[in-house]
Amino acid sequence: MPRNTDTTKEPEEKHTHADSAEGVTKALEGSANQISIIRLVDNLISSAYELRASDVHIDPEDKEIRVRFRIDGVLHDNFIIPKELHSEIITRIKILSALRTDEHAAAQDGRFKIAIAGHNQFIDVRVSIAPTYYGENCVMRLLAGASEELSLESLGYSKFNLEKVNRAMKKPYGLILATGPTGSGKTTSLYAILKKLNTKDVSIITVEDPIEYSIQGIDQIQVNPHTGLTFAQGLRFILRQDPNIIMVGEIRDNETASIAVNAAMTGHLVLSTLHTNDAATTLPRLLDMGVEPFLITSTVNVAIGQRLVRTLCPDCKVERELSEGQLESLKGFAPAEFLKGSQNFSVGIGCKKCDMSGFKGRIGIHEVLEITDEIRELIMKRANSKEVRDVAIKNGMITMLQDGLEKARAGLTTIEEVLRVFHE
Repeated sequence: MPRNTDTTKEPEEKHTHADSAEGVTKALEGSANQISIIRLVDNLISSAYELRASDVHIDPEDKEIRVRFRIDGVLHDNFIIPKELHSEIITRIKILSALRTDEHAAAQDGRFKIAIAGHNQFIDVRVSIAPTYYGENCVMRLLAGASEELSLESLGYSKFNLEKVNRAMKKPYGLILATGPTGSGKTTSLYAILKKLNTKDVSIITVEDPIEYSIQGIDQIQVNPHTGLTFAQGLRFILRQDPNIIMVGEIRDNETASIAVNAAMTGHLVLSTLHTNDAATTLPRLLDMGVEPFLITSTVNVAIGQRLVRTLCPDCKVERELSEGQLESLKGFAPAEFLKGSQNFSVGIGCKKCDMSGFKGRIGIHEVLEITDEIRELIMKRANSKEVRDVAIKNGMITMLQDGLEKARAGLTTIEEVLRVFHE
């Protein structure tokens, strides 16, 4: 795998975002043919890393290149770069990612490792390049390499939801499904579960696209369409490797769904993700994929629905009381019991530590649907997601919205932020 070959020595003192941002500015000084493209790309990635960005968007426009960072799920404009540097920047990223530099009319995907100045570590960067009206754009996903901090508690699971997930994890076979839109933290939840299950007496194998965290003691396989290694093919292969626990990055089609369900039926604990809006939609979605109702009822242990909300900056959050108007507008969303409680909530006023946003980091809001006898009867009748959801709530499921509002009451986030992720 190609690595950054720039051998420029960095100072030993602690590296900050200001250093990285200044590095981008300095790299842009001088005429176009004097600018070091290597240093510019390095500093863009370092600056994104310092700001905790998950993605870097390099978007060509008519007369300039706009660089945006996705921080805590929201895109921000960060740098404007002269248009004449466009070709060289894209070529540098293609070289790092081992992509074709002579191909400009087709989309290309790749990845590379790069050293982050001042942090004594490498990070993985996943690259997607596509032709647009003003030339090739580039989106780089920064993948955290370490998984030491991963735990269900740190991801925001409430005690109530944690008990349900722990019960599902203790079963020797069956399906644990994490659901939600792209970027909602599904895979991270599965990694946290795997870390808990990862003991010396079990064999765990995963097939992923991409491998986002490296976990010692687990065999992790990267999907590779160029060699025919799809999720379905990878799942078939790892079933011959005598695993106890399997993680499939995503159930995308009927074939993968069928193999995953059969693996769960034959004594394996299978973890995977699905793109659905909530936990209740997971079960009808499996029916749509051609999985028989009796197989769903006998294999699915739990379905976890989730979203990510921004957490308030601890250095600048202050308490405030909701106004009558705000309370009135909440009546259409929040449960009556919630509105009867204390109306003191927190808000971030913005400071240097959070770049004046009022937020720093993200936390999950969850709903965990356990498969009860009542839910099984509904699946056998091929009930829709609303019927499943209503019964799950009647049986005590806390919805994502409720979980989010409770986190707002606890001062972790704001009500506006919780409603924003649902409106999006």
